[in-house]
Amino acid sequence: MLIFKIFLAEEWQAFHEAGVTSGAPIDLADGYIHFSTAAQVEETAEKYFADKDGLMLLALESEALGDDLKWEPSRGGQLFPHLYRQMTLADITWARSYRLGPNGLTLPEGVV
Repeated sequence: MLIFKIFLAEEWQAFHEAGVTSGAPIDLADGYIHFSTAAQVEETAEKYFADKDGLMLLALESEALGDDLKWEPSRGGQLFPHLYRQMTLADITWARSYRLGPNGLTLPEGVV
């Protein structure tokens, strides 16, 4: 199952250059990297990134992350995937730009 991480352009660039990341500031503060499922990613985008442009949407295969990925209750009691280790470029299945469209954020083709 694919899970998704949204990064600001500068966060993606730093990750891409370093090859490894501990995540965005919210991830560093919480001690794990936050992800969303396909059903959750639009709500996450609207809640945290609605006023941002130049976003990157990263897809990762949840099963490949092994025991370091935990499913924990969060917003509204939904289970969200949280990664308890650094993320590497090798973890990424694909990365696509995630842009503001006329009706808000527009998911890349094939996400939902």
